[in-house]
Amino acid sequence: MPFAVQVLVGLVLGVVLGVVARQMGGSAEDPSWLAVTLDTIGSTFVTLLRAVVPPLVFLAIVASIANLRQVTDAARLAGQTLLWFAITALVSVGIGLTIGLLTNPGLNTSVDATAATDPGRTGSWLDFLTGIVPANVLGLEAASSTGDDGAISTGLSFNVLQIIVVAIVVGIAALRSGHAAEPFLGFTRSALAVVQKVLWWIIRLSPIGTVGLLGNAVAQYGWDALAPLGVFVVDVYVGLLIVLLVLYPVVLRLNGLNPLRFFAGAWPAIQLAFVSRSSIGTLPVTQRVTERNLGVPRAYSSFAVPLGATTKMDGCAAIYPALAAIFVAQFYGIDLGLTDYLLIAFVSVVGSAATAGLTGAVVMLTLTLSTLGLPLEGVGLLLAVDPILDMGRTAVNVAGQALVPTVVAKREGILDVDTYNSSNAADPFSDDEAVEPTVVESTTSTDPDGPTPADGSPEPAGRTVSAAGRR
Repeated sequence: MPFAVQVLVGLVLGVVLGVVARQMGGSAEDPSWLAVTLDTIGSTFVTLLRAVVPPLVFLAIVASIANLRQVTDAARLAGQTLLWFAITALVSVGIGLTIGLLTNPGLNTSVDATAATDPGRTGSWLDFLTGIVPANVLGLEAASSTGDDGAISTGLSFNVLQIIVVAIVVGIAALRSGHAAEPFLGFTRSALAVVQKVLWWIIRLSPIGTVGLLGNAVAQYGWDALAPLGVFVVDVYVGLLIVLLVLYPVVLRLNGLNPLRFFAGAWPAIQLAFVSRSSIGTLPVTQRVTERNLGVPRAYSSFAVPLGATTKMDGCAAIYPALAAIFVAQFYGIDLGLTDYLLIAFVSVVGSAATAGLTGAVVMLTLTLSTLGLPLEGVGLLLAVDPILDMGRTAVNVAGQALVPTVVAKREGILDVDTYNSSNAADPFSDDEAVEPTVVESTTSTDPDGPTPADGSPEPAGRTVSAAGRR
């Protein structure tokens, strides 16, 4: 059975089992056995994906820096990536503001004011400075929590932004070390191949994980909370659909790319993001489809996709904060002026980078509300529908994280157009490794016998590098 069909079956089965679990009753404190099973399956799958993120990001970035040793415009690629992050975020927040002003979600609501609660955790403009400096070489963070029985437990989590910083420093140091670093770079490439093989095994579990994730969402949240916040929920999803189905296709068309081919190639990552509600958990899949389906060179995608997973959030950091800020202001009877709307746009474009070391739309929302001076208790008004909104937000986030590297690669002439336009792009999870597109336009070679691969190894006889950048 084709992988795409397996995922579709998982989606349908997840909804059915979720409805059954909801009919079985139970509560958050005492859920039914089916709800517990679905939750365990879904959370285990996301945990497996997240477990492979730190080594994948670190090894891929170090290897990509080694592959870019002959590229003269690596800084330009990074700059273009950030520029397109900002452009699409700015347009997205404009869409959110327009929808909010036309529909007045804060006035058309029956939510109870007693639901207003302090979120407890807020975003800050200092988060970027404190989050970018690695606490240790592994980018790990420890957090302690006290359970209901008084027992104290400590858990470890990773900060992707810190891992990116560590990997960039290590990669540059390896290049500066010259010949002495060749064994280390060789080990890095070998380790990356092993991690990618493990990743493939995990990705093959996606249909099973989809059953658990979507089934648990239906069983746990249902649709009861939608009525009081119906206008706000519709606004958010309309905004997300406009970004996904109008803005992104326009950007692709303007850069000479077929939008249908993009969505066919990026679909595995988008659908997994929708059910998992985790950009970080989806990151390995996003990077894989960006390389294998969309034709973005691995040397570039291994930098751009992890960076996008922490800073490129058109759903969580643009559409949602804009609409939520208007909702909170209208609910509390606070008038927003032109300066306030400009601040919302500014926070949406820059704030996602400021909160890159943290996760969750609530962090970005609290940063927006605190910047505008709006009551932070307004966050509690929206928490009841946040899981339902989070599915759509995360899907749009991941679509944007695949879109920008594709557009930048096309503009810089390093996109493998044949791979992008391939009719087989919808199924990237075959066991065979795809041929890796390489950056060649910006490389120079003094070898009279022909070009030298970017990693410095001799080119095997009988293989050539075309102008499209494909071996």
